[in-house]
Amino acid sequence: YGKNTIKFLRLHREGKKHFVKEVEVCAHLRLTSAQEYLEGNNSLVIPTDTIKNIVLVLAKKNGIPSLEEFAIDICNHFMTTFCQVAYVKAYVQEVPWQRLHEDGVPHVHSFICVPDGIRFCEAEQCRNGPLIVFAGIKDLKLMKTTQSGFEGFYKNEHTTLPERHDRILCGELFCKWSYGECKDFDFNCIWKKIRECILEAFAGPPDCGEYSPSYQKTVNCIQMLVLSRVSQVQVIEVVLNNTFYNVVDMKNLGLTNDKEVLVPVEAPYGSCACTLGRKKFFEV
Repeated sequence: YGKNTIKFLRLHREGKKHFVKEVEVCAHLRLTSAQEYLEGNNSLVIPTDTIKNIVLVLAKKNGIPSLEEFAIDICNHFMTTFCQVAYVKAYVQEVPWQRLHEDGVPHVHSFICVPDGIRFCEAEQCRNGPLIVFAGIKDLKLMKTTQSGFEGFYKNEHTTLPERHDRILCGELFCKWSYGECKDFDFNCIWKKIRECILEAFAGPPDCGEYSPSYQKTVNCIQMLVLSRVSQVQVIEVVLNNTFYNVVDMKNLGLTNDKEVLVPVEAPYGSCACTLGRKKFFEV
């Protein structure tokens, strides 16, 4: 049981310069006894309102240097404070505020919300067990208008999809990865590096791009690049929900439409997912 959707803004001031973190937290506990379920005995139950207040107090006292460190703080607090807690899980996601720039000059106290993917993390721990940390990005919408195709696929009497060697590749990406033993990681730096890998693998070189023969291959390229460049990542999951675009037939309007006006296919849409990890992780 626990408290969901604990939303708040943490404001940090350094002189005239302000820093913001707006987050949503879900904190869940499992107790050493199930007597509150079986017997209606609430003597060990930590009220969900108390859970909410603890999250807010931790934000006030410790700040939020990174989402991962804040999630770890939450886990540590419940494990060290309450002997009846057998398991704790903290999920934290961030509202994508970015500092406002005016003529290239960063503003000291103004921000703009830019929907370029939502950062999130999870930390969970069982009593006498290891602390496990996950991080990720979701709702990241990506598109490239060429250098994508889908050919040579299996066909039977139910196949109506034509082969395409030049199409728009567009999708909403969810990516979640797990760390090994959490040491003194710079979680903010690692997250930014992984995001850069995602964008690079999706788009290819800026002057020419890179051909994608399928959504599946693009997902694998993202995972392989992250694992090759970020040693702290042990397992990475990527889900790409596809958005398809159809070319509008303008012949009846007396016009030739050379893939200049297209409409999105809202539903149904395709989706592909893959989880990839280092061999040593799966051997353990």
